[in-house]
Amino acid sequence: MVGMEITEVTQNTALIVIDVQKGWHDPAFPPRDNPAAEGNIAALVDAWQEAGRPVVFVRHDSPKADSPLRPGQEGNAFQDFVEERRGRGAGPELLLTKTVNSAFIGTPDLRSWLDAAGIRQIVVAGIMTNWCVETTARMGGNLGYDVIVPLDATHTFDAVGPDGRVLTAAELARATATNLHAGGFAKVVSTAALLG
Repeated sequence: MVGMEITEVTQNTALIVIDVQKGWHDPAFPPRDNPAAEGNIAALVDAWQEAGRPVVFVRHDSPKADSPLRPGQEGNAFQDFVEERRGRGAGPELLLTKTVNSAFIGTPDLRSWLDAAGIRQIVVAGIMTNWCVETTARMGGNLGYDVIVPLDATHTFDAVGPDGRVLTAAELARATATNLHAGGFAKVVSTAALLG
């Protein structure tokens, strides 16, 4: 079970909302997990904005010609519930774009922005659990940040491994939680633990 006890965050803990874009609704994607992800992400953004804490909105600008997330396509846009929340908080806000998995390799430079604001703790949520969320959390941990991942504010899709076997989205999310916890990259919690 993901950590349910109340998790303390500071006034300048940054919420990093990764790749919550319309392209993920493309019917070509395999089955996903966690239908509650979007509601939990929205609740986190609302809580962060109401508290005046910093929020980073990350958009994946895919360089792949066949990606629904490539610039110029409708799928590149943030999902409506995210777009309507942008600019509504009392705290600092950053729009960051990237072309790889980690939000730490994007424009503007996330590490510089966090460090300039004295931010040492980050909460990483969004899409996909085992790709961009996990990669950002691992890199954040390696860079010395106190990283928190509310697993139920993420989702992913079934995927085929090199042996041809399919792992379900739920299995991949469990593996991400285990990787982050066992490797000491991040504290894996529930959304409720952050909002309590």
